[in-house]
Amino acid sequence: MRALIFFCLLTSKTCSTLAQFNGYNCDGNFHSRFPAERDVSVYCGVQTITLKINFCPVLYSGYTDADLALNGRHSDAHCRGFINNNTFPTALLFSISLNTLEACDNSLVVTTAYGSNAYGNTSLVQIGNISGYIDTPDPPTIISYLPGLLYKFSCSYPLEYLVNNTQLASWNILMDYCYTTPSGDPNDQLRYDLFFGCNKDPQTTVFENGRSQTGRFAFEVFRFVKHRHQKMSTVFLHCVTKLCRADDCTLLMPMNILMDYCYTTPSGDPNDQLRYDLFFGCNKDPQTTVFENGRSQTGRFAFEVFRFVKHRHQKMSTVFLHCVTKLCRPTTAPC
Repeated sequence: MRALIFFCLLTSKTCSTLAQFNGYNCDGNFHSRFPAERDVSVYCGVQTITLKINFCPVLYSGYTDADLALNGRHSDAHCRGFINNNTFPTALLFSISLNTLEACDNSLVVTTAYGSNAYGNTSLVQIGNISGYIDTPDPPTIISYLPGLLYKFSCSYPLEYLVNNTQLASWNILMDYCYTTPSGDPNDQLRYDLFFGCNKDPQTTVFENGRSQTGRFAFEVFRFVKHRHQKMSTVFLHCVTKLCRADDCTLLMPMNILMDYCYTTPSGDPNDQLRYDLFFGCNKDPQTTVFENGRSQTGRFAFEVFRFVKHRHQKMSTVFLHCVTKLCRPTTAPC
């Protein structure tokens, strides 16, 4: 995790007056000055970003703690700091939870670079850069004799960490529409719907959908009647998956979905050593077709249904599908 600090003092001509520190832990010999870059510290924590500002130069500049707020949100009490007068010098603290970044208009910008993913494979890795500023309000007058204060901050995290360890922006996975076709063409007119919204096939069970960052469902294996003269009926599964707000799943996330790695296992354990890869990046199984990936808020692919050989003595071979899905900016190419 990396922190970046930038401080800017918007100066104007001020009268040279003696600052009144009003009982705060300040030393007039050291703190009778305007703020400087060294007065702010940024701590990029695992759940919270903490900003610590030397409050004494702020007082000397003619401001109080109520004058400083995150990202210009001066009318919102939740976006202001709180004073810690148990330290020397007195500090003004701001605490930003990674779970509620949007509350005070903090910015999240995602960049992409090559690196190792959670499985040790070389892949496109997303970095989430969280940034914002703390400033003083502009007076409702034409001129001001007080200096304008501006503190900028930035913290960088692997986006995979933010998704796995926080409830970042509270985005959930919504499986909007899942269906099957006898071909790999998602536009095949011959299809059998498993579920669409709240309507589902009686033999399909939806365990989790739109409630967390995981979606799970199961359906009973069947054959298409048109395959009655064939030894094997091939069934392709298609799912339209979206990201939505946890508090309102009708609001979709303004970022694209990138399916980085999809594979199958004979168990529900994504760490099962027995697995069969469908695709990883641009490398894919010959029986797998990727129709849309990284270009919109929908990712679509299909693969030919198969069985695991270890299930040869069982009536039914259960196959679990796992996908490592990432977020990317629509302007990034490749996503």
